[in-house]
Amino acid sequence: MSEEMGVNDFIDALSQRIVNYLENSDSPGKVVDFLPAKSLRKVTDLKLPLEGRGINSVLDDIDEYLRLCVKTNRAGFMNPLWGGLSIAGFAGEIIANLSNTSMYTYELAPLATLIEQTIISRVGEIIGYSQCAGSLTTGGSNGNMLGILCARQAMIPTSTQDGFNGREMVVFVSEEAHYSVLMAANVLGIGHRNVVKVSCDDAGRMKPSALEYEIEFARKEGRTPFCVVATAGTTVRGAFDPIKDLADIAHREGLWYHIDAAWGGSCLFSNELSSLMNGCELADSVCWDAHKMLGMPLICSIFVVKDRSILGRVCAHGDSAHYLFHEDTEDVDLGRYSLQCGRRNDALKLWLAWREKGDAGWAKLVDKYHALSDYLEERVNQETSLTMMSSRQWTNICFRYDPQQEGTDLNALNIELRERMMQGGQFMFSRANIGDDVILRLVISNPKVSEQTLDQLVNDIVKVGHEIMNGIPA
Repeated sequence: MSEEMGVNDFIDALSQRIVNYLENSDSPGKVVDFLPAKSLRKVTDLKLPLEGRGINSVLDDIDEYLRLCVKTNRAGFMNPLWGGLSIAGFAGEIIANLSNTSMYTYELAPLATLIEQTIISRVGEIIGYSQCAGSLTTGGSNGNMLGILCARQAMIPTSTQDGFNGREMVVFVSEEAHYSVLMAANVLGIGHRNVVKVSCDDAGRMKPSALEYEIEFARKEGRTPFCVVATAGTTVRGAFDPIKDLADIAHREGLWYHIDAAWGGSCLFSNELSSLMNGCELADSVCWDAHKMLGMPLICSIFVVKDRSILGRVCAHGDSAHYLFHEDTEDVDLGRYSLQCGRRNDALKLWLAWREKGDAGWAKLVDKYHALSDYLEERVNQETSLTMMSSRQWTNICFRYDPQQEGTDLNALNIELRERMMQGGQFMFSRANIGDDVILRLVISNPKVSEQTLDQLVNDIVKVGHEIMNGIPA
């Protein structure tokens, strides 16, 4: 048995693997060597041993993991709403884990607390709030739940103490909103039936007239509307609901107005694209994911609320924790504005990256992604066998392969095309539906993507589609 290496040697060996992984992202290679789950289980050793194998074996396991994981920092990775890697953010992740603190009190996380408060205040300023409160959360799903929970608190101030009957409480979302609103309805006791999906226009944006109709209809049924959730950047099409028009309706009707800007909120850094969220300052609460377009390591998500007292009352359960919270730090302890107790330091990585880039650097990144999306849309339109399936506002590009041959099952064709592309491993993008149509959805949010990447992608899709149509096996 080889002698156990010391800490310094282990860190050196680990560091070399990190450097190799980063350097390899610029070399030709696959995003993933795709294997079905049954096959992957057969070729990997996942057993948890009775006797430990020692620190040396950790490096072998890391090598195996890095060999088989999806290389999200390669240019061909355009599948979810995130990709690539911020080195400054990565450094923040390492140091946050190294220092291994929790964010519930200033006493345990003094500088980290001030860093998170600085980020919350700055995000509020960008949205247009004169003052705000908030928290870093476990993701946009949690941020949406917090927004709806604040809406419940505003409508029924005694609900945190006495509970409430959610069977008649109604929240309104676009029919293309993220499924996390259904999750929130489940957790909060509202139920999926009381999430009303408001119809959208041809571009995937909630129709204000339809919202007005649904609110009136819910009241006629004897139900209680209490919250409108607008989406700034839908998951499939990247559509932005008409923020200001919906705000006017929500406030006229006395409803809480929350914006799910998890995906599209980064537009506020861009002089040209910030107009997509005109009127966002009218919202009562907003969530935004910095781990998406800004490339922070997962997770880095922010929830802000205009009325500090509402969030404070929602999270007042912490007042009973006499072993944590004391009167002299009431104004700084972050645990008083969070549903979580133990919570990791996700603020440090964003703070370091933001200080590296500045607002101007974020704006440049957002504008670059949008320009690349314009380029890909143009390339799709140049190919007779490719068809755009939706108009574009953001960096989602929705299209499909269509050989223009009568009798072709286009849904089955595009499903097989994507499967073959996955098996090839050079590119990873998602498959989605717009209505009954199966489409290919690519997202530009990866700094490694270039025009050359997109040219190769289009060529490969056309080539694979041609092979399928001509009966050539994979």
